[in-house]
Amino acid sequence: MSGRRPSRQELIRRRRRSGFVGRGSELEAFNEVLRQPAQDPERFLFHVRGPGGVGKSTLVRQLESAAREAGAVTAYVDESVADPVEAMRSIAGQFAQQGAPLKALERLLAAHRQRRHEADAGAAGEERSGGPSPAAVLASRVGLAGAGMIPGVAPFTGALDPNQVAAGAEQLRGLLSARFRSPEDAQLVLSPLRALTPVLLRDLAEAGQRHAWLVLFFDTYERTGPLLDGWLRDVLVSDAYGELPANVLVVLAGQGRLDAQCWGDWLDLVTDLPLEVFTESEARQLLAAKGVTDERVTAEILRLSGRLPLLVSTLAEGNPAGAADVDDPSGTAVERFLKWETHPARRAAALACALPQELDEDVYRAAVDDEEARELFGWLRSLPFVIERSGRWHYHEVVRTAMLRRQRAEWPTRWQRQHTGLAETFAHRRAELPCDGRESERWQDERWRSHRLQETYHRLCADPGRALGPALRELLDAHERGAAVLRRWVRMLLRAGQDTDAPDVLAWGERLSAALDTPEPGPAALTALLAGGALDRPSRAVAHRLRASAHLAAARRPEALADLDRAVAAERAGSWAYGCRGAVLKTLGRHAEALADFDRAVELEPGSASVRCGRGEAFRLLGRYEEALADLDRAVGLDPEDSWCAYEKAVVLRALGLPGGAELLARVVELVGPGDVHSLGDLVLAYAAVPAGAEAAAALERFLAAGPPTGRVDELYLGLETLARALPVPVAALRERLREAVPALVGGAPTDGGG
Repeated sequence: MSGRRPSRQELIRRRRRSGFVGRGSELEAFNEVLRQPAQDPERFLFHVRGPGGVGKSTLVRQLESAAREAGAVTAYVDESVADPVEAMRSIAGQFAQQGAPLKALERLLAAHRQRRHEADAGAAGEERSGGPSPAAVLASRVGLAGAGMIPGVAPFTGALDPNQVAAGAEQLRGLLSARFRSPEDAQLVLSPLRALTPVLLRDLAEAGQRHAWLVLFFDTYERTGPLLDGWLRDVLVSDAYGELPANVLVVLAGQGRLDAQCWGDWLDLVTDLPLEVFTESEARQLLAAKGVTDERVTAEILRLSGRLPLLVSTLAEGNPAGAADVDDPSGTAVERFLKWETHPARRAAALACALPQELDEDVYRAAVDDEEARELFGWLRSLPFVIERSGRWHYHEVVRTAMLRRQRAEWPTRWQRQHTGLAETFAHRRAELPCDGRESERWQDERWRSHRLQETYHRLCADPGRALGPALRELLDAHERGAAVLRRWVRMLLRAGQDTDAPDVLAWGERLSAALDTPEPGPAALTALLAGGALDRPSRAVAHRLRASAHLAAARRPEALADLDRAVAAERAGSWAYGCRGAVLKTLGRHAEALADFDRAVELEPGSASVRCGRGEAFRLLGRYEEALADLDRAVGLDPEDSWCAYEKAVVLRALGLPGGAELLARVVELVGPGDVHSLGDLVLAYAAVPAGAEAAAALERFLAAGPPTGRVDELYLGLETLARALPVPVAALRERLREAVPALVGGAPTDGGG
């Protein structure tokens, strides 16, 4: 006997394919492509669409089985991912399991996770109590200015372009607090799609040399499409990130048509596979295969199911014996399934396990009360409406919604008790994790967040009135972890509102979901939370601080200042709030007010190099150079590797006619390196301060050639202006060159002129 023996999983897939009914034309369209030469398939992008329960996910699994039998490497992505980075992580993991690792991508994803963790750890900032911490995000570094929109402040932090920061403006605070020593590390965190996607395509090209086909499946696309559309379109049909190998096939599956605004110019490339309910012949074929042959039973199943494939299969699974089982013409398909399931323990398990959003064996045992039912997990997994995903199981929405509705209406006390028990289960799981430190640091742990998400969902289901306030406050923690985490929390809130039919929870879920569909989802969500009156005073201060960061990223300085005023007015405002407001005041030319804020920030956090440096710059802008030097000496001593501190001290030394300025500027050039567009802008300032006109001009041309965002150009423009106020250096030509390149500069803080 020769050849490899099939695995148990392969045998199961073959068995299920042999019993698969209908969808022959769709399968054939896909198989026809797999039979073609892989060099240039005429069809490479398929879209399976149709209403819930029509069998999209089942067909996708059949297509995946067909692809694997044809020797393809496959990956399946669904709504468990919340952004393109998570999609790439999922694809890489599944390819590795099939012996086709995307090694370079895996390494870069690991680095991305680590850099993000470092950024989050550095940005932990203030606890909800309002007290400062040694890692508090510094104020004056509010070159948080995200998109480089705070000119003259923190010129070496690496300003962020809001159009390039895939993680979103809501993450700027965390990203800027971490000091990345290499431009590549900063790019990896600030623009992850630009860093990761070309590596994905190169790795796919290498894998495509060893395998006939690579097939990517994106299921539940009605949910993931808004998050993945632009990125996936660019990967498939443009060269924005590089070239896609010709032997990559992509299958999308969702309820509606593709977004015309995104895909309109490329719909001719899409093979459309719309699914309808079963024909009567197909439904009867499936019922016969399940052993249902009694004509009255068959007719009743056809009536109840509307020939929707999921419900036909579910009702057949109930194994109705004959006419006596169909005498009652009332009820829905799911209710009839429960009636036809005569085994009490099985019926109890099916109902109880509709409550969790997802199941593993431990959650299953926590969900069911019946001792006999606790041994039926294998049976439950075999039901047609129970779907497996990455070692966890969940109910199809059509069935789960009906079961939840019945339990909520008929057994409200049991409903509350079971959801409370499940909440405690996830709270216990969360507590068992080896998470040291404060809760703000625990939010960085993905497993901890997952348990917290499920715990919050079940508390909302058990007692919506009591749990809604804490759940809304949790959104601020989710916001600080980034756009993907925030979307998960809002999605959970919306689902809890739908599942409990709780009007207040549902209204908040819908309001926040609408906010996430706007061009600036993070700020819109914060605005909704602040307008809704559901946050307590400390939480409102946090929300204002976060929204201020987003305003800064969009160059909305007056709005940022208004939010920072409110944050500072809150009880026990920390150094971050004072320093951040001081930085904004500096850009508006209100230097005395800025100094007062930095004084308070230094009182709260005297050991912070960034706070000291911020106050030193404020002294410099007021012409108080000796006091500036005292602060900057301390700042450089606290952090000798900080290029901004070194730059500020060098400028003050030269303004006072003291030695050491030239050496410090040389050190600045060494610290910032040639780098990316942000570092090139920093080099322009450093060379201009020397002054080294030729080097500054050359660095400026490289800076402009790199296509910097307008905000970064504006920051450099006004940085040169404030430099000229301190030193007699020729910067007029440099500023004029910037004006030529970007006529509509944002800059405009009141100054004394210069240069």
